[in-house]
Amino acid sequence: MKYYVYILFSATKDKFYVGSSEDINKRLVRHNAGATPSTKSGRPWKIVYSEEYDNKSDAICRELKIKKMKSRKYIEQLIVNGNSAS
Repeated sequence: MKYYVYILFSATKDKFYVGSSEDINKRLVRHNAGATPSTKSGRPWKIVYSEEYDNKSDAICRELKIKKMKSRKYIEQLIVNGNSAS
């Protein structure tokens, strides 16, 4: 089983959201259905970046590391330089 860290972008709110999941496509559907309170107002969301991990704990650690940076510039650099999922 693979796990993923993903970054979503909302053009509506001009905001990013960082999360982790086993299935980022199903998770995106839930975000866009309004099932997650923190992303409900930003719909529609688009996956703009993802990273793959072999286990859940590594994915969660990476998610928390990105969130801890509290930096839009850092997230934008990941998207420009990294594994863009566009």
